[in-house]
Amino acid sequence: MRSVNKVILIGNLTRDPVMKTTQGGQVITSFGIATNREWTTNDSDRKKSTEFHEVVAWAKLGEICNEYLKKGKLVYIEGYLKTRIWEEDESKEKRYRTEIVAQDMIMLNKRGDGSDDGDDEYTADNNEGSHSHGDGDDHYDSSENMF
Repeated sequence: MRSVNKVILIGNLTRDPVMKTTQGGQVITSFGIATNREWTTNDSDRKKSTEFHEVVAWAKLGEICNEYLKKGKLVYIEGYLKTRIWEEDESKEKRYRTEIVAQDMIMLNKRGDGSDDGDDEYTADNNEGSHSHGDGDDHYDSSENMF
């Protein structure tokens, strides 16, 4: 049976991106995105809920995100969910972190809003061999909470 693991978000960055390099030399950039959901209750009350998402971008896309994205910018992210599992050094407690691995990014801020970027689109190299995200954690030490 087929399955789908696809995430599409449009939201604002909650912090400036942080770029690191793994021991294997791979670039990984992390940032947060906030998305809002609004609805009306049966009593005609307007409600709003904000969700916060962790995003990671690898290789060239990570470099681009680090260079061009800033806190508050509106961005489109397309990717997939990945859960990292590691064990705390001292307590041996298992820790989990679910992130969106970005494969495509579009900056949505229009020119004239104080930014110098428009609808610029950047896509990750789809050659999984260059920055694969398989079950092996060969890209970074999962015991380190990188971000």
